[in-house]
Amino acid sequence: MQMLAAFGVEKTFSNGVVQVEALKSIDVEAASGEFLMVTGPSGSGKSTLLAILSGLLKPTRGHVQVMGRDLDTLSEKAIDDLRLHQFGFIFQGFHLLPFLSALEQVAMLPERQGLSKAAARTCAREALEEVGLGRRLHSLPEEMSGGEKQRVAIARALAKRPQIIFADEPTSALDSINGGHVADQLKLAALRRGATVVCVTHDARLMTRATRIVQMEDGRLRAAATPQNHHLNINPR
Repeated sequence: MQMLAAFGVEKTFSNGVVQVEALKSIDVEAASGEFLMVTGPSGSGKSTLLAILSGLLKPTRGHVQVMGRDLDTLSEKAIDDLRLHQFGFIFQGFHLLPFLSALEQVAMLPERQGLSKAAARTCAREALEEVGLGRRLHSLPEEMSGGEKQRVAIARALAKRPQIIFADEPTSALDSINGGHVADQLKLAALRRGATVVCVTHDARLMTRATRIVQMEDGRLRAAATPQNHHLNINPR
């Protein structure tokens, strides 16, 4: 089932008389249960594409369909509701609040979705156990390693039971061991939950976890491959 698709998406940023074409006629889609990896050099348009696919940024031209709905026909409130109830977000900076425990961090979003405090904590506990942090429920961010903090961020996204997970450079600040663990958790999210994972990264370690890889350069999609039969340069300059 197709969960996400972009058709002829372009994005131009203007700064006075200077215009920069960040995206040029992008067509891409992702199905339920797919782990789509978007790679390419810095400045190639990866993060801009992720922002447009998730409704955080509007395209200059073209349109995006999410779960059969055109984003450009939805109100801001409807898009906010999609992000709250159907999307999960994972960023490289973790975005954890320093004064909240892992359990409290993860329970926040299920509560915002309307669950009782007790039900939200149950969802949070299950998500943290799923990513191997069952013993870290009451730990503060300062008491955790970088890999553990990123796994809290993954659990926070999973606790919402999203249909689509957007990950922006989720392993860039992690060593090879922790980066591999995080990559495995993203793959499991797709396999176990049937979620669609769209991951923007420079990290070649994610290649073997992805079900499909697309490469961007100068605002265009240049190539696509599967990990089993890839022909891409996935160690971008």
